[in-house]
Amino acid sequence: MITLGIGVDIIKNSRIKKSINNKKFLLRIFSNHEIKKSEKIKNKISFFSKRFAAKEAFSKALGTGFRKDLNFNDISVVNDKYGKPSIEMNKKIINLINKRFKTKNVSIFLSISDEKKHSIAFVVIGKKWV
Repeated sequence: MITLGIGVDIIKNSRIKKSINNKKFLLRIFSNHEIKKSEKIKNKISFFSKRFAAKEAFSKALGTGFRKDLNFNDISVVNDKYGKPSIEMNKKIINLINKRFKTKNVSIFLSISDEKKHSIAFVVIGKKWV
């Protein structure tokens, strides 16, 4: 694998705690899938904080940040049946990666974690060996 980009972000959970009661904030930052999934989650602050950090880390790994082509809610963090998080490879994300790195042959690695006061995410975008 060839590393194309890396990104990391850390956030104070208190920032998200203040914002998640605002419906406009939720719709602007989180995907419909994430909002629906949160309904089943007890610790919503942790849930949303980790996803916010993951979105920031992904935008840094992409090397663009959030510009006209990328919005927070374009990025959706999903979990497999074991709980492992990943960035959903939807059409918009695939097109952005292709435009930025000139390849569709990528893997995205995501690690997220939290403590009482902070959440952190680390993203690596790599080109697969062919």
